[in-house]
Amino acid sequence: MKRIYLDHSATTHVDTRVLEVMLPYFTEKFGNASSLHSFGQEAAEALVSSREQVAAALGAEPHEIIFTSGGTESDNMAIKGAAYMHSSRGRHVITSVIEHPAVLRTCEQLEREGFEVTYIPVDREGILDMKFLEDAIREDTILMSIMHANNEIGTIQPIKEISNLIAGREIVLHTDAVQSVGKMPTDVHELGVDMLSISSHKLYGPKGVGALYLRNGVNLSPLVQGGGHERGLRPGTENIPGIVGFAKAMSIARVQLEKDSTHMQHLRDSMIEKIHSRIPHVKLNGHEKKRLPNNVNMSFRHVEGESLLMLLDMNGVAVSTGSACSSKSQNASHVLTAIDPGVDYIHGSLRFTLGRENTLEEVDLVVDLLEEAVMKLRQISPFEQEV
Repeated sequence: MKRIYLDHSATTHVDTRVLEVMLPYFTEKFGNASSLHSFGQEAAEALVSSREQVAAALGAEPHEIIFTSGGTESDNMAIKGAAYMHSSRGRHVITSVIEHPAVLRTCEQLEREGFEVTYIPVDREGILDMKFLEDAIREDTILMSIMHANNEIGTIQPIKEISNLIAGREIVLHTDAVQSVGKMPTDVHELGVDMLSISSHKLYGPKGVGALYLRNGVNLSPLVQGGGHERGLRPGTENIPGIVGFAKAMSIARVQLEKDSTHMQHLRDSMIEKIHSRIPHVKLNGHEKKRLPNNVNMSFRHVEGESLLMLLDMNGVAVSTGSACSSKSQNASHVLTAIDPGVDYIHGSLRFTLGRENTLEEVDLVVDLLEEAVMKLRQISPFEQEV
């Protein structure tokens, strides 16, 4: 049985070119980057080079890159660090209702600590309500965290427009770009952000490593105390093998960005068209055009998404019903709840996220299997019989 992986927004395999550059740092180049001897200096040089590679991919300066364990830590570092640092000026934070749990749970923790958080709604396509956002800004607003692209429905937010809106105000702007980096242009100056979160394993790098872009001049309160690593914001011996692999993955993504995004968008559009033409009563979730090039999120009437997922998995196809960080929840996705596809559709969603190595032949096979699975489940659905 052919296995087809269409869950690249959950994680990706490690590119062989990435693994190749990592291996020496597990064995002969195993030094601690803080050590003064040659073993340490070898690791320190790799750290410097990696920081330069990641910065170059974002249009940033090397000293603006803080290495972390991934997107969740980067989000926490940015949001809590900025909130604590600027709490003397105000305690109001703005975010959106469709953020990743790493942002939402962090904002909820701030609320428990006495901060006030405003959650901005989105329209039926998942685009932020800009009028609501503008009206929500107050004199005591110190931080805004709005994701670049949604991890479930793929909708891209107008980050540049938001940056222009708050220009001249003392509001720190953070964006979770975990899903967009490597799939679309993410130049920090073009976006106009102060902070940007990235995760290595979403772009063919190793798990357990990521980064926070922190614009020069923006200060954060450290969340962890220890040595002076990563400008004192992330103390602890650096994960040199992971960082080296992450940097290589970023460099590859930078070089292949146009090629990869064009390829994935072609597959995405073909898949959407074929599903619509062959399966009745189906909705595309998210914006038709303003979406990640690899994201296909569809809702099927009177079908449980989990049942569809299991039938596809039995035939070798890996997809998800939403975010891998919240897909085990029995509740409807908070993202789908926010865009409200309708009661007949909200529990019947599947997220297909394509990768650089997927093919049109695989898309055709998956659509065949999907059509069969939907028809099978609808035949036994009591709701479908009532229509």
